[in-house]
Amino acid sequence: MHKNISNRTKAQESRAAIERLYIVMRHLFNRGHYKPSGISGQEIIEALLTLSPEIYGSMADQHKVELEGLVYVIDRLPKGIEQCRFVRLIAEEGYVNSGFDRSIPAKRRRNCYRIDKEQMLIEVTRGRSEIYDILTHLTFLFIEANKIMRHSLDEKNKITREWEKLEEIVKGDVEIDESNKDMAFTYLSTILGRTFEESKSAYKRLAENKKSNNGLFKVIYYLGKIAHNEHLKGKFRQISFTPTLREQVGHHIYGEIWASNIKERLLQKNLIGRPIHIISANMHSVMNCLYAPAVLRDVYKKKSIEEMAVELSKLEQKGLQENVVNYANKNGLYFIEDSSGTNLNVQIIDTGHLDVNLISKELNVNKDYLKSKKPVIIVMDYAFGEQAFETMDELLKTYEVDGKEIPLKVCSISIMGKAGILKGVKGDIMIPNAHIFEGTADNYPFQNGQSEEDYKGKGLEVYTGPMITVLGTSLQNKEVLKYFKNSSWGAIGLEMEGAHYQKAIQSAALIRNSIDHTHLEVNYAYYASDNPLISGSTLASGSLGMVGVKPTYLITINFLNKILK
Repeated sequence: MHKNISNRTKAQESRAAIERLYIVMRHLFNRGHYKPSGISGQEIIEALLTLSPEIYGSMADQHKVELEGLVYVIDRLPKGIEQCRFVRLIAEEGYVNSGFDRSIPAKRRRNCYRIDKEQMLIEVTRGRSEIYDILTHLTFLFIEANKIMRHSLDEKNKITREWEKLEEIVKGDVEIDESNKDMAFTYLSTILGRTFEESKSAYKRLAENKKSNNGLFKVIYYLGKIAHNEHLKGKFRQISFTPTLREQVGHHIYGEIWASNIKERLLQKNLIGRPIHIISANMHSVMNCLYAPAVLRDVYKKKSIEEMAVELSKLEQKGLQENVVNYANKNGLYFIEDSSGTNLNVQIIDTGHLDVNLISKELNVNKDYLKSKKPVIIVMDYAFGEQAFETMDELLKTYEVDGKEIPLKVCSISIMGKAGILKGVKGDIMIPNAHIFEGTADNYPFQNGQSEEDYKGKGLEVYTGPMITVLGTSLQNKEVLKYFKNSSWGAIGLEMEGAHYQKAIQSAALIRNSIDHTHLEVNYAYYASDNPLISGSTLASGSLGMVGVKPTYLITINFLNKILK
């Protein structure tokens, strides 16, 4: 009994910390600026330390610099962020036409601009979720920078020998080669409070995306240097938000432009009156399922779609993937590169151009339906958090042309995504029957067109149950997740978009009546990118790699089987 009360209290403390974080961040966003070392900035830091999210590992340990979390964050922030004392979040304000160098992080599609040695601009077009994501990552960097600074000073506040040696390496006075690399890692390990092997591992992981970051030595040095300048010289770090960004957030400005571009193309191609099926997924799996077998039937005679996908994902097969793209472009696929600012590319597939005799036998195609109805598939790239509501809400609205309203004949909406799993391992499948908003009483039960039966005998574990739509994956800790898993909620996983999508779908179908809900099928299926309840299996531990191919294509095939039947 005592233990349960204690655990429940920890979960409640963590949930309170999440709530406090968002209240403070929203307040600072409305105010327009803040200093991380100021009173408001310290509130965010203290709340994040109380929460100690799994993705940030040993962040709360003052003796160790958290390296896996650092690699995760650096991959999602612009190159050189560690050198900038001033970070300004902006809307799309014309900088794409400026002379400033544009930087795009390795793992987040967002435009960033280095203005001078001290200032970075980060363009935000995906709403509040993206703002919270960036602020949380920046707060993590400030916490780690302060650790590095403290580790570089001795008890008399003097610079340590290891820091001087690191400075020589970064400033170029000492050239790193095979003869002295181990010595350099030894200096670095002392400053980080980590083992020699841990430092080398982090170095190698950052080197995987070396075009998008400055490498571990420079990242550590400049994080510590800026903290030094604040601590010893009073040169404070500052985060600010432009008035344009503060005015635009929540007003669907980018989503409306994005949706209009899609509907305009449908009208141009005379497709807007056809049955429409919307899929939220990546930009390769639907295309490869429909077109790769026709292109590669002679190259890979007996390979399945999944086996073809594995081959196509290899760098040496880049030419074959280009062949698939070229064939698709000539046979009904229209690609819409995003120009709205949403960073969501789109494919429109006119199935009327598909050669039914060349479609893979793995797809259960009703040839008569395909020939008579010629359904249209709209594949939209993955949205980010709240952006899912904005884009889906705008896409499902009727299209107005010359004062005439044209409703879309939406027959199905299928959402595929990566998600954190609570009852399995990476690569497993989750089939939700409800989405629950974290931090609110909002929940969205629905009839899922996908079921465990669709995935039986395919070599993957499948879980069915409610899923939590979280405010940010970087804010989850074990106690909160255990509560959702073990309580009567019985949650199987967590993700960031499901409830936002379902809110838009239900609004369009049941309130606005812009789509016909009586003939609408909704499909949701997720594959596990991580298990935040298992140490070493969080998002910070590295990418899925080839493990993600099988569930991605299994879900895609099941979606297409529902659409093409």
